[in-house]
This record gives sequence, C-alpha cells and structure tokens, in this order.
Amino acid sequence: MTSRLEDLCQNRGLKMTGQRRVISRVLSDAADHPDVEEVFRRASAIDPRISLATVYRTMRLFEDANVISRLDIGDGRARYEGAPNEHHHHLIDLNSGKVIEFKNKEIELLKEKIAAELGYDLVGHRLELYGVKRKKKDKH
Repeated sequence: MTSRLEDLCQNRGLKMTGQRRVISRVLSDAADHPDVEEVFRRASAIDPRISLATVYRTMRLFEDANVISRLDIGDGRARYEGAPNEHHHHLIDLNSGKVIEFKNKEIELLKEKIAAELGYDLVGHRLELYGVKRKKKDKH
C-alpha cells in the first residue's frame, strides 16, 4: 500500500526509489511537523542504509515538487509537512516549538476582502502566528 505522499510524488512524475518511499511514508505518517534530523531518525529506523545526505536531497526534491511544505518557525530549524489536503494555518508556540494547525473562516473572508480592496484576486497565502502559552490566573 502506498502513502498519500508517495502517490502525490508519482503523480508529479518523481522517480520513487526505495529510500524515497521510506521518507515519503515517514512524512505521511507524521502527526507532527518534523525537521530533517527527525525525518532522518525515523527513516533510518526503518532502513538503516538511508543517509542524512539522502534525506536532505529528498526533502529538497519533494519541496521543489510541492509535495511537502516548509515551515520556518524561527528557531533556525525548518519543519516540514506533507502537502495538506485542506487549507490551514499554523500557530507556533515559541517556548515549546509545537506547531498547532487551525482553520478559521473569518480569516479566510478577511484575506479575500483585503485583496479585493487593494484591487487583487488572491491566488495564495500563508499565515503563521507565533505565541507563548498564557499563564493561568490564580483564583483567590
């Protein structure tokens, strides 16, 4: 059985080697947004012959083919996710590095309104919010 990303790679005409299949499976199965080092750790646990250089090259290839998206969360490490099925945005916790995906109809309407007011048809956008967890207030 092929992963969603593997199918997407094949649809985009990418040659799928065994190592690329493993990397695409790791990315498809990821519930988080791993960086290259984490993808390497997970992939090499499946196939110890996979090198870090292979993971870097494959990630660049997948990104160039729009199979994965890069997230720069401000900590110097790019994180990745498979090309999403549905449009969404990200809230990045600056303390933990956790990436929270969310959808918001009001934001979608507002971005279209802003583009129209400026005389544009919107063809794409990316929204990443950065924050820190609120401290709970003591109840006395």
